[in-house]
Amino acid sequence: MSGAWIVAARRTPVAPRNGAFRSLGVEALAAPALQMVLRDSGISAQEVDEIILGNALYGGGNPARLAALAAGIPETKPALTLDTQCCSGLDAIAAAADRIASGACDIVLAGGIESYSRSPLRFTRPLQANEAAQEYQRPPFAPWPERDPDMIEAAVLLAQELGLTRAAQETYAVESHRKAMQAQEASRNEIVPLEGISADAFTRRLSKTACARLPAISGQGVYAATAATVAVEADAAAIVLVVSDKRRVAMNSTPQPIRIVGSIRVAGDPVRPGLLTTTAAQALLARHGLNTSQIVVAEIMEAFAAQAMASITAPGLDPACVNRGGGALSRGHPIGASGAILAVRLFHELQRERNGFGLATIAAAGGLGSALLLVR
Repeated sequence: MSGAWIVAARRTPVAPRNGAFRSLGVEALAAPALQMVLRDSGISAQEVDEIILGNALYGGGNPARLAALAAGIPETKPALTLDTQCCSGLDAIAAAADRIASGACDIVLAGGIESYSRSPLRFTRPLQANEAAQEYQRPPFAPWPERDPDMIEAAVLLAQELGLTRAAQETYAVESHRKAMQAQEASRNEIVPLEGISADAFTRRLSKTACARLPAISGQGVYAATAATVAVEADAAAIVLVVSDKRRVAMNSTPQPIRIVGSIRVAGDPVRPGLLTTTAAQALLARHGLNTSQIVVAEIMEAFAAQAMASITAPGLDPACVNRGGGALSRGHPIGASGAILAVRLFHELQRERNGFGLATIAAAGGLGSALLLVR
């Protein structure tokens, strides 16, 4: 079996829905990032074996293929799209590593793409000729309506169960924005400018006073969720280039290649999807005989402040090593791309370390969780 290595990693800025990228389809978002990781690595598009991208909202088809062709990758190169909702981008990278490990491929482009702005309107077909089609906002993630909650409602339930108050969640959100603001200059190494934007558009100087004025969007009182503690819907793409041992040895690459140690996918209670970031992280570390003290940098999904806070405390991660450049609360949540953004950020954060393990973890609707373990 071959080892799998990430040798290049790039992402677009993240822009809120109907913002700077409102006119761009997924192929226009992805193409610059696909092209840049090839340029960074010195590998030609002709050498690529496959393209595997995660996406959640495109509405059918195979947007990975569309993106690959838009990026100028030869039409002889196959492309695959994965949809595990929020886990999609991270799962695509794990799938690429599996293809490398199996010996089926030597070079795979992987990541995630999402355009909330250009996502299709969704309707169910009428049963009778005289009925109208019914619009729906999202598909079901569990077959039982009583166990298929709205994700914001699920986050409020998690906050109540774990005693994570609105004030504590707002403190966490303020800190996410502060870290992201502080890291903006350093983050330019990972970002491919697009539409004149070279930094995440949503990041701002958020204050506790501003948070306190926000109305609740779900829940009431001490555990309510607000616009500050829920990640904004967004557009973005994030891509990594994964290669085999053979190809890595032949490269003289900068930045330093980062080895993919392993990945995992887990599942649990659909009513409490926010717990699955923790479940995935713990299971992956246990599989490799590691503990959280050995993690030098971690990227965890901040779909909701309550979920992110639980994902730090439950497995015992050092808060100082988590989301050092901020998280989705200060960037936005482009569903199918969010996990890949974690991986891109983790790759670049590990470049700042002499050695050590890095962890990325994310959960998805329906009670799914995924985690990726890297080492420098």
